[in-house]
Amino acid sequence: MKVLVTGASGYLGPFVAKALGKDHQLLLSDVKQPTQDLGHEFRVVDMTSFDQVMRAAEGMDAIVNCSVVRDNERLAFGVNTGGCWNMMTAAVRHGIKRVLNTGPHFTVTGPAYEGFDFGMDGDVPPQPTTILYALTKSLGHEVTRVFTEHHDIHVLNFLFYNFRDLRGAASGSFNQLRPGSNPVPFVVTGDDAGEAIRLGLTVDAARLPSKCEVFLILTDMPHGKFRNDKAKRILGFQPKDDISALWKKA
Repeated sequence: MKVLVTGASGYLGPFVAKALGKDHQLLLSDVKQPTQDLGHEFRVVDMTSFDQVMRAAEGMDAIVNCSVVRDNERLAFGVNTGGCWNMMTAAVRHGIKRVLNTGPHFTVTGPAYEGFDFGMDGDVPPQPTTILYALTKSLGHEVTRVFTEHHDIHVLNFLFYNFRDLRGAASGSFNQLRPGSNPVPFVVTGDDAGEAIRLGLTVDAARLPSKCEVFLILTDMPHGKFRNDKAKRILGFQPKDDISALWKKA
């Protein structure tokens, strides 16, 4: 399968390339060159440019969108929201049937849930905060959903919160494993995140309840505040890395 990975120079890029590289032909893209050789073709692509996204998607079988801007108003709307429109339009024009979109947990489970609720999954009604990052990603999420209502395309939205890198593959980008460091209640390793992406790329569309689905990707945590059972049930996701030291006293 030929897969376009956008935002490949960011946090998830190295792990997505690692997880998909053995079985798929990847075209990695970003507005900046990666700091390490990811072992696949790379192209500079600006998600705010309709023409650049359209050219990058040509000939692809799937798109994995890891692009993000967190703190610049113009670019956040341009990449997080407008970039999703560019991506989905390119997918429709080129006959791409599978898109994986990524974002932060508060695209759906914002403070209105996180502060007061328990056992949350990706199917709760979206409650993004007014933070620029969350709101623009939430709007992008809505763009992908509307496209699935009008076109023959499936979108899987993968939501993350906090990452750990156990093996130094993304040194400086991810938080390391520090015993007793009291993690946020939603954490996953980079390798497990990459594996979730791999599973989402190949899962049979017949297993998806709808053409636009949301998955919370996290390890098994003892408090159960957020749930990953949907990812397990539908995708076959099973986090393999043991990061239990995070919630145990040093």
